[in-house]
Amino acid sequence: MLEIRLYLAQRISAAIMAPLVLLHLGLMIYAIQGGLDAAEILGRTRGSLFWGGTYAVFVIAVSVHAAIGLRNVMREWLQLRGPVLAGLSWFCFALLLAAGLRAIVAVVATP
Repeated sequence: MLEIRLYLAQRISAAIMAPLVLLHLGLMIYAIQGGLDAAEILGRTRGSLFWGGTYAVFVIAVSVHAAIGLRNVMREWLQLRGPVLAGLSWFCFALLLAAGLRAIVAVVATP
């Protein structure tokens, strides 16, 4: 039952990530071709709840997706099982989530 839930969570997170990856790549191309520098980009993102929320959803989806993928790798390659596997999986999720949310705060929060 757990494996089915993890499978579904990973597929749902992938479905959420796909359009957000395209949006992110499109924004990067726009910024580069438009000649924007870091200060101009930060000027446009500071205080934006829209961009903060959009990237928060992206970070959550990536954290879920990657943690489940790493769980599968740890189970297959390292032969981990039970509470050790669960604990390391949760740790990976928490680490990715914390790093991603910290980056969002750095880009969106007003100084």
